[in-house]
Amino acid sequence: MLTRMNDSNSQSVSSLMQALGVQAKNASAHMASASAATKKNALLKLATLLRSNVDSLQASNAKDINRANAAGLSAPMVDRLKLSAAVIETVAQGCEQLAAMPDIIGEIIGMKQQPSGIRVGQMRVPIGVFGMIYESRPNVTIEAASLAIKSGNACILRGGSEAIESNQALAGLVRQALLESGLPEDAVQLVPTTDRAAVSALITMPEYVDVIIPRGGKGLIERVSSEAKVPVIKHLDGNCHVYVDDPCDIAMAVKIADNAKTQKYSPCNAAEGLLVAQGVAETFLPQIAAIYASKGVEMRCNSAAASIITACDAIKKLANSSKLVIAATEQDWYEEYLAPIVSIKVVVDLDEAIAHINKYSSHHTDAIITRDHMHAQRFLREVDSASVMVNASTRFADGFEYGLGAEIGISTDKFHARGPVGIEGLTSLKYIVLGEGEIRT
Repeated sequence: MLTRMNDSNSQSVSSLMQALGVQAKNASAHMASASAATKKNALLKLATLLRSNVDSLQASNAKDINRANAAGLSAPMVDRLKLSAAVIETVAQGCEQLAAMPDIIGEIIGMKQQPSGIRVGQMRVPIGVFGMIYESRPNVTIEAASLAIKSGNACILRGGSEAIESNQALAGLVRQALLESGLPEDAVQLVPTTDRAAVSALITMPEYVDVIIPRGGKGLIERVSSEAKVPVIKHLDGNCHVYVDDPCDIAMAVKIADNAKTQKYSPCNAAEGLLVAQGVAETFLPQIAAIYASKGVEMRCNSAAASIITACDAIKKLANSSKLVIAATEQDWYEEYLAPIVSIKVVVDLDEAIAHINKYSSHHTDAIITRDHMHAQRFLREVDSASVMVNASTRFADGFEYGLGAEIGISTDKFHARGPVGIEGLTSLKYIVLGEGEIRT
């Protein structure tokens, strides 16, 4: 269960969250009717404000980083917390990318004439108010806010206590951009308390909040999913795989397997499992193992993979080879490491690879490296994941990289939204009927 406060404090937080809910609901009506030009202007203003406030944003972020290091937070957690100039530029570009995209609110699809004479179709409309609960990454504040603006929604954001200074600084810029564009500043509200009672309140306010999007550790998402009284868009973890097929371009496979695992260890789209067809294992594994070893990546292998890797010269020369190449357990196939650790398994063929992925993966993102078109098509059809890739790194599973401008999160659910959740994932369709005096007989 989520942590409760004492009665007086709990009542105070409850009143605060009720006030945020009322303000968000009121703001959502204005956002739903805002013109495309007004929303575009707000996003461009936000991008400008982000770029002109890099120094002050990093000063706020430094307070969070120092506090995180003093508290002994793990290296992946601290890495997620960093608000570098590159991260700020990326979210600013995301705002501009969203601003340049067509406005889909009010879009009418599927209009058809019925025998009765009426015409029936669907119109895309904002969801209304979404609540966002997230940990560590302060850039999520801008991604959520910019998507709320573009999709005509209001949002209530509750970031982690470890990023409170960064999130407050970013949210201040968002509210400034809204005001200067003639939109209600309460369209984007950051919960001002780090007390976990605020989470309990936020996820149990169906009268104000239409959907909850948790983005963080598995524990947080499990708690939110079990206690929420409103719909939840979620993914629990990111156990992603790269499958090296037979036949494949070995050089390409090495490059992608390296990038998918080591380009950054902490994101949910980093590869945690490497599957290798036995027909290419003798050629491929020594090459990728040498790279992983040089970067200090621990390899947890099945017996076939371990036999090949430990026999290669690059590994034999390492004094710590016994610590880098170890036997995988059954649990390793399920694991999301978020660290320099990878599970490696030699499989017989494509059939075994697909079966392994569908059994052990978190259905987030999985990739095949292959020269066989039919194998690629089977992988795309049969792997049951939110993103399935051919000859590309799993690190591309991201709203910005997919051209969505930004993402609110990645969903492994199978209804409403799946994969990176962008503008469309924050909208709904309602039926519209156009008539000329028809009555039902």
